[in-house]
Amino acid sequence: MSVNLSTPPSILGPATDESLSVVAYKAIMLKRRIILTLATEGDCTIADLSRILSVSNPTITKLVGELIREGYVRDLGKIETSGGRRPCAYGLVSESGYFLGVAIQDEAIAFGVIDLNKNVVNTTKEEPLAYNTQTQLVDNLAERITRFIDTLGGVKNKIFGLGITVKGRVDAASGVVYNPMNIDGYPLAQAITERTGIETIIENDTRAMTYAEYLNCDNAEGVENALFINAGRGTGVGIVVRGKLYYGKSGFSGEFGHIPFFDNEKICQCGKKGCLETEASGAALETIFAERMRDGASSILSERFAEGHPISMYAIIGATKSDDVLSIDLLTSIGEKLGRGISVLINLFNPELVVIGGPLSEVGDYLMLPIRTALNKYSLRLVTRDTTLRLSTLGETAGVLGAALLTRNRMLGIL
Repeated sequence: MSVNLSTPPSILGPATDESLSVVAYKAIMLKRRIILTLATEGDCTIADLSRILSVSNPTITKLVGELIREGYVRDLGKIETSGGRRPCAYGLVSESGYFLGVAIQDEAIAFGVIDLNKNVVNTTKEEPLAYNTQTQLVDNLAERITRFIDTLGGVKNKIFGLGITVKGRVDAASGVVYNPMNIDGYPLAQAITERTGIETIIENDTRAMTYAEYLNCDNAEGVENALFINAGRGTGVGIVVRGKLYYGKSGFSGEFGHIPFFDNEKICQCGKKGCLETEASGAALETIFAERMRDGASSILSERFAEGHPISMYAIIGATKSDDVLSIDLLTSIGEKLGRGISVLINLFNPELVVIGGPLSEVGDYLMLPIRTALNKYSLRLVTRDTTLRLSTLGETAGVLGAALLTRNRMLGIL
């Protein structure tokens, strides 16, 4: 199945038209630099842009005028100065372009849209995404993306880029996915670009969530080094070092859940034994809950279990919120083990901020208190005294917003 959305020519798109003259090509590149400057520095005067870009005032004035006519930049009027002529300030037109984020998690899909100035335009809750084969996934994904875009009205013709997050190992540079979603080693970014006509990037879910949470920090915190713990069915970590996402040599950093942490005989989904995920993850929570129920434990989920229904991580999270003693006990235990693992990360990275997110974080203090206790017990006081630990502020929207923000900033040249 092929679905092609016709997107308008964009100053942010690839300048590959062979008919472009050298002068026209240079003008496009300089316009991109102007947009990038306004995106990173905020509103600027002609003099500001000239100084930052080391380009003459007349050239900047001409190109800014063109960008105004093209709808990317607006004249914000004259600003107050200490003396002399008052210059005009210029800023980006928020509604001139949009970026779409798509998050795929456990056979579910969610969407988010931001504008050129990073304002959130739309987010959706997760909905089922059915597929059995690689072809089904790609076709259904393209169809769902197209269907969502059709709901956006006038926004649909101004989408400049699309970001998709998936679990597992992702080569963001090539858009190739290595995970168990029937798409191992598959160039997903290229396939979706071809089917939708929208330039597409692929990113690991934890890394995208990390980016959104990091950009959502209060600037007054002065955070340059941060960790984001994605506590879901698996356990991952996103790493920010000196204000930049850390990828590692092959782009596969963050496999926190596969540290050989326990001396047990439990086989992890990666095939190894003793991984952190075998005792501190949503998948472990499901396994341990079933074991406790078979041993005669009681829970508000006992009847469902007795009827043969599998008890999911989400059901146990819901039971915890309803003060189910067994569920609280299990999540408290997982929090303590997770905290021990986070202590290792803090001792290694000495971050200013650690954010706990993912589905398990929805239980709040039932997870956070044992994590804090473990940090106090296992991490070095000198290392942790300047570290802030907090819950995710974006919750379930972190993935889609991270995907959209990464797409925007890569297309603008910020990343």
